[in-house]
Amino acid sequence: MLSKNQIKLVASLKQKKYRNQHGLFVAEGIKTIEELLASQIKLYHLFTTESFQLDSQKETLITDHELKKISYLTTPNKALALFEIPKVLPLDKSQLIVAVDEVRDPGNLGTIIRLCDWFGIEHLVCSTGTVDCFNPKVIQATMGSIIRVNIHYLDLPHLLSDFDYPIFGAFMDGENVYSKALPSQGLVIMGNEANGISKEVEKFVTDRISIPRFGKLQETESLNVATATAILLSEFKRKS
Repeated sequence: MLSKNQIKLVASLKQKKYRNQHGLFVAEGIKTIEELLASQIKLYHLFTTESFQLDSQKETLITDHELKKISYLTTPNKALALFEIPKVLPLDKSQLIVAVDEVRDPGNLGTIIRLCDWFGIEHLVCSTGTVDCFNPKVIQATMGSIIRVNIHYLDLPHLLSDFDYPIFGAFMDGENVYSKALPSQGLVIMGNEANGISKEVEKFVTDRISIPRFGKLQETESLNVATATAILLSEFKRKS
């Protein structure tokens, strides 16, 4: 049975300041929770309509009605868990790194995290204005990949001012990525959904790259940032 304090805690974790205060984030759905349970991330508490056979002190069996009370989803999926926010490993600048500049949409960031996992990118750098990676909608979109990518929130200009490897930026007027030689080390910057890469960050870019349009009319304004990330990472990995 749910207590009032438990309901209040889960509700509070919708907000970043309370996630930081408690050091906890919410995950929902059987598949995502099972992936997180199999990782090194520590479970704080699990609320479920079907037992996971865990330590009884960390698992509370609840009804479907109770799950609806605490779920962030329109259609709850059998379980909701609270996990401790993990510590991030130091940034390894010798690898290929992805950076996002002010990406605000949780679904986009979650998909980019999943893409980093898919393409073996161990470190993702987020500007301080990027949506929180432990936002419930981001967690949902990562489908468990959050556990395999180190996510750093840093001042991007400060990081880039002391970066020894090539810095690639995605622009509409950049060099065709399909005809450009691409290294296995460096940093790839993806910009904000509406405004692209900020001027403050753009001045550090050493290589402007773009994905060419092949449509006859050439009228498509731009690609979704997550879609563009997938195409660019595929090309970097193909050539490295």
